[in-house]
Amino acid sequence: MDIEQMRRQLQTLTDRAEITDLMDRYLRSFDEGVFDEEWARAFHTEDVTAEMPVGTVHGRDALTAHIRRAMALFDRTVHFGTNAAIEIDGDRATARGAQLSTHVLADGSEEFFASGGHTETTLVRTADGWRIAATALRVVWTRGTRPQIPAEWTAPPAA
Repeated sequence: MDIEQMRRQLQTLTDRAEITDLMDRYLRSFDEGVFDEEWARAFHTEDVTAEMPVGTVHGRDALTAHIRRAMALFDRTVHFGTNAAIEIDGDRATARGAQLSTHVLADGSEEFFASGGHTETTLVRTADGWRIAATALRVVWTRGTRPQIPAEWTAPPAA
């Protein structure tokens, strides 16, 4: 193996570690409950697109408002992501994995809701490191009491 091959291999390993760390911190952030501008900048590009069970949003500000509103449905949560297959192509990458989300409803009932699904994420390298440019969560099963989604949630919230 020559120096250039070693350099490329080291860059790929470093990129994988940085992407894995970003994705792990992102899921853990849902359980910490702070969804502000700093949170959004730490994980997303300005023009991020996110497909979630409670709707699709475009743009970092809209995503922040949407996540804040959706997570308010829950008193406590634990999110797990695993089995990520990461493909890197220069300054772009994709990550496909599995996600298990557990929730205690915030309606005072202490009812439990869980979902399992698959995630597809597109990431880009920015001056600040890897960031999520697009993400989709496709739920394949649920268990427990679903939260009551307000009817006005048919459109993304204003930022």
